Amino acid sequence: MKGTKMTRNTLLDLNNHLFAQLERLGDEGLSPDEMKAEIERARAVTGVAQQVISNANVVLRTAEFRDAATGDARVPRMLGGVE
Repeated sequence: MKGTKMTRNTLLDLNNHLFAQLERLGDEGLSPDEMKAEIERARAVTGVAQQVISNANVVLRTAEFRDAATGDARVPRMLGGVE
């Protein structure tokens, strides 16, 4: 996965990226220095992922509020909808 980028940036892409990182952390062929670098990368990815998930949670709560207040049950684009 070296050199690849998340191009669509959906929550599914994030999930796939996190699992790819987990696989890299489980690579028994890494040297101690490479493993240290992967651990640091995993920490950085985790921090960004937490912010993305937090933002998605706000979007979801907003959509739930809108649905309760107006009956408008559209799913936001960020959560897989077409809005």
